[in-house]
Amino acid sequence: MQNAQLIGLSSQMALGRELEVIANNMANVTTTGFKARSTRFQEYLMPKASAETFQRSDRKLSYVIDAATPLDLTQGPIEPTGNPLNAAIRGEAFFAVQTPQGERYTRNGAFEMNAQGQIVTSDGYAVLGDGGPIQIGQQETGLAIGPDGTVSTNQGTRGKLRLVTFADPQGLTNAGANLYSSNTPAQPAGPQGRIEPGSLERSNVRPVLAMTRMLEVSRVYQLVSDTVSRLDSMRGQAIQRLADVGNA
Repeated sequence: MQNAQLIGLSSQMALGRELEVIANNMANVTTTGFKARSTRFQEYLMPKASAETFQRSDRKLSYVIDAATPLDLTQGPIEPTGNPLNAAIRGEAFFAVQTPQGERYTRNGAFEMNAQGQIVTSDGYAVLGDGGPIQIGQQETGLAIGPDGTVSTNQGTRGKLRLVTFADPQGLTNAGANLYSSNTPAQPAGPQGRIEPGSLERSNVRPVLAMTRMLEVSRVYQLVSDTVSRLDSMRGQAIQRLADVGNA
């Protein structure tokens, strides 16, 4: 009975983790360039060691554990905005930005210009070009971002947005502010990344599917919770009855 409770609790922990992931996806339905995550679980068999000398050998107990939360890299809808500081990426590339914690990566192309004339993210982080942050003079006009990432003004080319990819994009870690960090070196995107100037990539979360899945997981979580509670009640009753027999 206790094993059944532990198995149920392991299921609750996994389902709780999935609810957290779904809730985060739902919270970012309108976040520019957001990439949803999903959950993967795997079976964990116990015990690893067994006592085969008994008349009845040990039976493996099947627990569930949270194995990973893979990143969904499918393309989000691209929406034209007409803003020359907006840029959407087609493909699996990322923009590189400079933060106080080091280089980070994002799909959010809703750029702005700071007081120093640098192109920055909406959180104020400098967007990196091939030669570092891209600087625009205060007197320059006609800012434009080309399909290859080239940034130009009426004074000529001012840099080129640095697009990067990763050998294993599933190794990217969420770093807050719609940014990612990586433990592996970034590689030039090449043909894997193309820019749509004057546009933004919307979140790739599909709200109807996410809401449906949230309801399904909530129902299963409640079912498991009720089962664990019943088992706990049965265990308490069994202990009480044993105590009554011992006192008889």
